[in-house]
Amino acid sequence: MDATTQSSFDTVMAFMGAMGTGDSATVASLMANDMVWHNEGDTSLPWIGIWDGKERVFEFMGIFGENFQTTAWENTDAFAAGDTVAVFGKMNAITTRSGQETGEFTFALRAKVRDGKVILWHWFEDSFAVSQAYHG
Repeated sequence: MDATTQSSFDTVMAFMGAMGTGDSATVASLMANDMVWHNEGDTSLPWIGIWDGKERVFEFMGIFGENFQTTAWENTDAFAAGDTVAVFGKMNAITTRSGQETGEFTFALRAKVRDGKVILWHWFEDSFAVSQAYHG
């Protein structure tokens, strides 16, 4: 892996790890001011959509955290090329609105890094399973 690719991979994995442990200081330090967080899926879920800029991304994280409790997470594959990193995996959660479990579902992530900071977090999930649990 060349140095740019390795750096991008390490940044994305560090960002993901910091989110998982709730380390908001590290998350902030790895996030570009103009970062875009884009969640694909069922737009009836309050965290689905495009969140532009660091402040809006932290707003998203608050909304997401109020509504979704991750109970299991496993990255199954991760690849990097240049400034782009792809991560695939499976997870499980409880939606706090209904208290229902989502059941295991898959996710995919496409992230981009610039100057050691995450600039894009493009998230894809099985939002049908999540929506079913969220809406009860």
